[in-house]
Amino acid sequence: MGRLTTPTASMLSSLDDWLNYQEQLHTKAIDLGLERVQTVYQTLFPRGVSFKVISVAGTNGKGSTIAFIDSIYQQTEHKVAKFTSPHILQYNERFSIDGVQIDDKTICSAFEKIEQARGDISLTYFEFSTLAALVIFNNKKVDIALLEVGLGGRLDSVNVVDNDVALITNIALEHTDYLGDTREKIGFEKAGIMRKNIPCICADLDPPSTIYRYAKKIGAPLSFVNTPYLGAIALSGTHQKINAALAIQAVNTLQSVLPVEQSQCAKGIENTKLTARLQITTIQQKTIILDVAHNLAAVQVLANELEKDKCPSVAIFSAFKDKDIASMINIMESIVNDWLLVPINTNRAIAMQDLVQKFSLSSRIKVCENMHLAIYQALNNKQIERIVIFGSFYVIADALKTLKSYSLNKKSM
Repeated sequence: MGRLTTPTASMLSSLDDWLNYQEQLHTKAIDLGLERVQTVYQTLFPRGVSFKVISVAGTNGKGSTIAFIDSIYQQTEHKVAKFTSPHILQYNERFSIDGVQIDDKTICSAFEKIEQARGDISLTYFEFSTLAALVIFNNKKVDIALLEVGLGGRLDSVNVVDNDVALITNIALEHTDYLGDTREKIGFEKAGIMRKNIPCICADLDPPSTIYRYAKKIGAPLSFVNTPYLGAIALSGTHQKINAALAIQAVNTLQSVLPVEQSQCAKGIENTKLTARLQITTIQQKTIILDVAHNLAAVQVLANELEKDKCPSVAIFSAFKDKDIASMINIMESIVNDWLLVPINTNRAIAMQDLVQKFSLSSRIKVCENMHLAIYQALNNKQIERIVIFGSFYVIADALKTLKSYSLNKKSM
């Protein structure tokens, strides 16, 4: 039997080839630190990038805030780019310019450029995607790029770029193995995206002291958003009104270089759409809610919204093993009548037998072989009016693929 060959860059022809290659290239999936990516960045961009940058860190709301800003700039003549993660259905979702996703060929071309620049420096999957975004946006001569921090802030690869505005949405306990086990420690990591003399805007209603201290230490002008946006908004929830207010304040901060009219701001907020953020689909007279809530703070927000309209509900759920799953279940316990547990295809997923043990009432749970069977069972449960699907981006991806086979009447909550 012949020996398996590790692929080299010269053997890569498709986007899938490149992504598989990147997953094998570095010894760790997550390896925080800027030294590797900084070296490659300086090779690619010796004079820095040519566009304005808004960096967005925070526990939850990063994607929503970026979606609002993106939509606002799309009402103008400014060319706006967006880099977010993770994707839900396809990798290309991570990169867009003026609302249009970047095609495979352009992404692969960026990867080739990065591969030539990195030499023998090993990069993670996320570091490759960050650099690819910068290469693509620079080549396409965008006016402004909105960059979502992947994990933390201070040591995240997005932080290789000096921003023109830094945004921190909120701070809650998450990824404690990497970021620390208190809000103060996590706040310090998020604050790492600040720069001297560069505005930072924070939308946390009770920010940890590390945010203030770091801003003072480096001389970053710090302001806060604590009043929700009061205009028309398509995304549901009080938290989205805070995110919208943060987006508008960010846009206003750059008025001198990228002017935006007030009417364009309002239209941008009103037109913003985002997959799986309290997204409602109706089918067979049942309400289906999809939400990427996958940590305690996000699940609490989801529960608060569901409490406003209590009705017999079933949850379709799974999560990663490093999450506080017992607490997530506890938050939703009084809202959910029955639970359908589904497997998710990643080595970070909790084993099904371990997930089952997180529940106190085994009579209320049922293990399903796959998402298709879970949705089928939920739709055919005559006692149930609402189906809530949450817990992981993987869960949402599986649900969206399954729901495509049904005739859907989609609307925003």
